[in-house]
Amino acid sequence: MPYLDHAATTPMLPEAIESMTEQLGRVGNPSSLHACGRTARRVVEESREIIAEAFSARPSEVIFTSGGTEADNLAVKGLYWAGRARGRGRVIAGAAEHHAVLDAVNWLAVHEGADVHYLPVDELGRYRAEELERALGDETALVTAMWANNEVGTLQPVPELAALAHAAGAHFHSDAVQAAGILPVGLDGLDAVTISAHKLGGPLGVGALLLAKGVDPVPVLHGGGQERDVRSGTLDTPAIAGFARAVQVSLAHRDAEARRLTALRDLLVREVLAAVPDAHLNGDPTGRLPGNAHFTFPGCEGDALLMLLDARGISCSTGSACSAGVAQPSHVLLAMGVPQDLARGSLRFSLGHTSTEADVRALAEALPPVVERARRAGLT
Repeated sequence: MPYLDHAATTPMLPEAIESMTEQLGRVGNPSSLHACGRTARRVVEESREIIAEAFSARPSEVIFTSGGTEADNLAVKGLYWAGRARGRGRVIAGAAEHHAVLDAVNWLAVHEGADVHYLPVDELGRYRAEELERALGDETALVTAMWANNEVGTLQPVPELAALAHAAGAHFHSDAVQAAGILPVGLDGLDAVTISAHKLGGPLGVGALLLAKGVDPVPVLHGGGQERDVRSGTLDTPAIAGFARAVQVSLAHRDAEARRLTALRDLLVREVLAAVPDAHLNGDPTGRLPGNAHFTFPGCEGDALLMLLDARGISCSTGSACSAGVAQPSHVLLAMGVPQDLARGSLRFSLGHTSTEADVRALAEALPPVVERARRAGLT
């Protein structure tokens, strides 16, 4: 059964399962001072060192969280509040961000009086440095722009955007959940970077905010003062161990896997366009995530296509899994200028470490009758 939804979550790597399972049979709160607690703490700190090295950070700059959403909220809210204390009340957020960022920014606008500016994207889904430069000012507390778009796969000019933010005295955060593990991603030159374990072969429910030394967001969670007093809560030792092992394995094979997925993605694009000639590839055709292919199918509803493919054993997505079941067109496509009727007929196919050429061929074979049926349904 072809699984083409790795952007939503990718199967755990066997090595990560082994590392996590080993810890599940052990007891010990890593904040406890007895021997069991110290053993758990050693696992956590060794994992922290592995993740830090992989993402150009110091171990003290790795703040463990429950996943990407929590890390995004900590960065967006915490850095806004810290900036507001310095007299800076503006947040600049990309218009095509994940909802973990957009909804946090909107919450700040509604409940905290934040002055919010949304950075537009071009027709390929890319933020432009000149647009950010025009929006920046002395009142800007935070700029947040993702490393790579989670829906259409377009890569963003993160170093250039971060340099502009810093020149204006603002902090810069990037949600790198989709890029980490498959592209060179790191904290170098940034203030905060979000990563998530289950997108790179680790377990669900654990992630990290890479937080530069000297950058101190106001905490969102309060309690025991763990994680630099920024994120309180008992650390999940087994999940963190699985996270670190997945990072190790993905980093060891990153470049080769990126080349393999790029070739497989290009094959998928050719096969889909041959099967459905009027389909349109969204996002940058070359400057995109290696495993991402996002299409619009005119005359179809994306949900109908998804369910028809699912009935044939093919798993894919209409966009972010966090927005699945929401009966509205993708905010990313709308921000790119795609008309609503076309935006509703989109599907995301995302590849990962278990993907094969056979998966792509199965999709190409299934698409023509599925699209035809979906179009007939749309006419009734």
